[in-house]
Amino acid sequence: MNDYVIGVISDTHDNLTTVTKAITIFNQNQVKLVIHCGDYVAPFTLRMFKDLNCPLIGVLGNCDGEVEYLLKTAFELNFSIYHPPYTLTINNRKLIITHKPIRIDQPCDIYLYGHTHTPEISMRNNQLIVNPGEACGWLFYKPSIALINLNEFSGEIINL
Repeated sequence: MNDYVIGVISDTHDNLTTVTKAITIFNQNQVKLVIHCGDYVAPFTLRMFKDLNCPLIGVLGNCDGEVEYLLKTAFELNFSIYHPPYTLTINNRKLIITHKPIRIDQPCDIYLYGHTHTPEISMRNNQLIVNPGEACGWLFYKPSIALINLNEFSGEIINL
């Protein structure tokens, strides 16, 4: 069976250099989907993702001030951006995507969040918890993203 790998990114905060690196890694790993956990910040950052070889789904973050234009840009690029939390099922795995870490009262297989700028991959109650860290590198100077293998139910942090 082929691996079903998705990419996860968060807190890009307009750092176009690290966004470009992330897109290259996602494309090299032939991810089927990229999930953005919010804080793109400006629509021009979202436009960078046009170079992805897969779809992008994301949620809005607390620093996304130009929400209307972000949503318009996403529509133009055939991406989907939602208000968090957003739930979807991919490859028989239920995912919940949010920006801020919040308590979710519904069960899921994978819980994705950003906001803290701190990478995390852990298991809690048979649930894979993933925070890809800060793609921007502005706060802790360690820009990162995550790859999740849905078949193996595992993830890894990739430093940019």
